[in-house]
Amino acid sequence: MPDTRRTDLVLLLVAMVWGSSYLAAKTAVGAAPVLAVLFLRYLLSAVLSLPLVLAAARRRRVPWTREEIRIGFVLGLTQTAVLVLEMYGVAHTSAANAGLLISLTLVITPLLDRSGGRGRVPPRFFLAAGVCVVAVGLLTSVHGLHAPGVGDVLMLAAAVVRAVHVALVGRLTVGRSLRPLQLTSLQTVVGAVLCLAPAAAAGLPTPAHVTAGTWVQLVYLALFCSVFAFLAQTWAIQRTSASRASLLLGTEPVWAAAIGVGIGGEHLTALAALGAVLMVAGTYWGQAIEQAHRALEGTKENDTCRATTLSSA
Repeated sequence: MPDTRRTDLVLLLVAMVWGSSYLAAKTAVGAAPVLAVLFLRYLLSAVLSLPLVLAAARRRRVPWTREEIRIGFVLGLTQTAVLVLEMYGVAHTSAANAGLLISLTLVITPLLDRSGGRGRVPPRFFLAAGVCVVAVGLLTSVHGLHAPGVGDVLMLAAAVVRAVHVALVGRLTVGRSLRPLQLTSLQTVVGAVLCLAPAAAAGLPTPAHVTAGTWVQLVYLALFCSVFAFLAQTWAIQRTSASRASLLLGTEPVWAAAIGVGIGGEHLTALAALGAVLMVAGTYWGQAIEQAHRALEGTKENDTCRATTLSSA
């Protein structure tokens, strides 16, 4: 199989895994308290990733650098905030809605991200954002047009915080020699520590009271949706263009809706189905505008540097 096709398949698998995470999370929180599920997910992720870090440290003798610890701690805080909102949100809305609403991150992030010296996004970007806003209204109209429910509001908040997290990742990691595995493991440790006390207060279930099905969901969330997905994403992005990777990973809401309806037995009304189409179209359109703007800004910057070099010569 050609390397390009193999890389594309890996990215599609990551998108499918992330899309399926909403149904897995909804099933898990139906059997155990939200904070308990989140703590166990983080704990399992840490247990699975730490041996990999220690094995890699044998070559460099340093499990984590001071910079990795500092940045990993900050990103662990924001990542935990995202997952708390997502888990509570998916507990009060459908998995299909959750996956579609979280895709708003794709159009919110460029409004916050100023890494690489990019200026403001072009005005037409806000038209794409407007399409997504209309889509939100349609997606939350399961029983007719009305104000978004609690779960929908929490997922919208999660999309905003997730955009902040993504922008922060870019701002803190650009130009620095940081190892993805080390950052991932630190974020899981921070999340486990932060969730321990609230989960204990809410009532941690004993292993005997957690069904085999719930353990399967937790292991799936920890192993595939956290550790595997992040490392596979990093591996694939190193072998393809950022635009191609973003396009393939952007299929996550499509997988979320398909799995929620096809496997979870959820239903979309005609208006909600129209909202799903508009959400996917709006996020793809906004993403294309942002990528074109980024390429244009890069070309201008190169032309400026070339002109400066020629004038100084």
